[in-house]
Amino acid sequence: MLHCKTFVCNPYQQNTYVVHKDGKDGCLIVDAGMYTPGEEQTVADYIRQQGLRVEAILITHAHPDHVCGLDWLKQTYPDAKVFRHSAVSDQQSAAGSQPIRCQLSMVNCQLIPTPGHKEDCVCYYLPDEGVLFSGDTLFLGSVGRTDLPGGDYETLIASLRELMKLPADTVVYPGHGETTTIAHEQRYNPFVR
Repeated sequence: MLHCKTFVCNPYQQNTYVVHKDGKDGCLIVDAGMYTPGEEQTVADYIRQQGLRVEAILITHAHPDHVCGLDWLKQTYPDAKVFRHSAVSDQQSAAGSQPIRCQLSMVNCQLIPTPGHKEDCVCYYLPDEGVLFSGDTLFLGSVGRTDLPGGDYETLIASLRELMKLPADTVVYPGHGETTTIAHEQRYNPFVR
């Protein structure tokens, strides 16, 4: 069974996730929103209490609320691999390109380029688990804003169209707010319809 422990961090209420499976000691951290020593300690305590080893840190995009704790994570867990948009070549950076597999032992993970909220946005899809970490591309009933530097509305809509091709029962863990599913967003999200 997959566990996705949510830590709501920093003044922007960003969701940082610790992801692990029963019977495995490896874990993933999705985004690095830890802003205060107290937030860092809460995440570290959970990892220690669960007896986990941080295998990878997956960054959905480089806005400060998603990476403010990255240096601390890299210092605290120096053996963890960091995945982010820089792993995507120029030819693969547009929405609609083929997902890129992340080499992880605990799960089958695909990095899907989803520019629009920011040019470096990616989502992480765990097809065997039916889970998508959408960063700020897709929220419950909404999407990430496009009025910040690097944002583009039409590009975001193209990225959403690609995400809507995932299985309807895929559980979506967004960068802010509550979880949702692809089916729910297909039916109710005004940016998708």
